[in-house]
Amino acid sequence: MERPLRLLMVCTANICRSPMAEGWARARGAEVRSGGIMGLEGRPADPLAIRVMGEMGVDISRHVSSGIAEDDMHWADHVLVMEMRHRVHLVHRHPDAIDKVLLLGQFGGKHELSDPVGGWRWRFRSSR
Repeated sequence: MERPLRLLMVCTANICRSPMAEGWARARGAEVRSGGIMGLEGRPADPLAIRVMGEMGVDISRHVSSGIAEDDMHWADHVLVMEMRHRVHLVHRHPDAIDKVLLLGQFGGKHELSDPVGGWRWRFRSSR
């Protein structure tokens, strides 16, 4: 049996976009982690992120924010980022990972996924 795909979801603070992406991918059987380039540790997911994922039957209420560790980068088959600046940051710090750092939005017909933090529920749904 083949092992599941290992995905690392990355955004800025790891409280909105990457926890939503992590929850969605996990619900579909992927082995997944998430983190933020800001290095924010120990924070829960934004309440609106929890709510809009709950609308899809995905529970991210136990999420706790973290940064990106060297081990996370090596562990992942693909590192999916929300914005080009996230990619630039990670490739600068981990040049050996250049081929596996990809923009998640490109898989859904978007270039970047804007940060919904501080916005209304519709912004979180759009990011979702």
